[in-house]
Amino acid sequence: MKNGLRHWTPKGDSKLMYEFLPDDTSRQTDALKEAVRVFERAANGSGAGLTLLDLGCGHGSSYDVFAARTRKVRWIGLDIIESQEVTSRPLRPLPFCAYDGVRLPLPNNAIDIVYSRQVFEHVRYPGPLIAEVRRVLKPDGVFVGSTSHLEPFHSRSYWNYTPYGFCVLLRETGFQSIRVRPGIDGLTLIGRRCFSYLKLAHLFEPFFTIESPMNALLEAALRLLGQPAQRRNALKLLFTGQFCFVAQK
Repeated sequence: MKNGLRHWTPKGDSKLMYEFLPDDTSRQTDALKEAVRVFERAANGSGAGLTLLDLGCGHGSSYDVFAARTRKVRWIGLDIIESQEVTSRPLRPLPFCAYDGVRLPLPNNAIDIVYSRQVFEHVRYPGPLIAEVRRVLKPDGVFVGSTSHLEPFHSRSYWNYTPYGFCVLLRETGFQSIRVRPGIDGLTLIGRRCFSYLKLAHLFEPFFTIESPMNALLEAALRLLGQPAQRRNALKLLFTGQFCFVAQK
């Protein structure tokens, strides 16, 4: 034991995931929180402004979050034309662009950060789009976001990814320093979908930003057993409804 934590030797599926598991914390997180952390770190190290692409921007609400942190941000919102969120988007004087779902209308090495929140479960051709993300990123640029694992079918979603499978997609495209973290747990998302038929889905909204019930239970039990952060992450990712990823070009 070290600092009250047991030594963990990963086996089976956990061994496959081991290189992608963070060892700093096992907290539940969300894509925007991770993107802000990446953005602030990059902004502190950059005298010039940052260019951030919100891939699948919907209403463009992320602009306000990043613009509030520095005036030196060039925000670009990108989405498909027929998106439900795009058709209901309020008129705003922001640089919104449209794309065909695969090819990004941007030059090579143009973007510092690509942010994509809960988009890739709706992407018909994820591999080619990930390759496009890498193409438009500057050297050492960062791809940060989230997607679905154990989440019910919603908004014409095509896929639910295992965290390992999505890491493989990123790695095969050439990304490095890949890390995944747990988001809201799968059982809570299933419960939310069931309660949506009673018009009560809003009762579950707080669990997107605080520890959801199953995550809280796993965190407490595994800490009591002295398990290290990587093992806590591995088990929470096993049952996660959504997960966050960060990868570097």
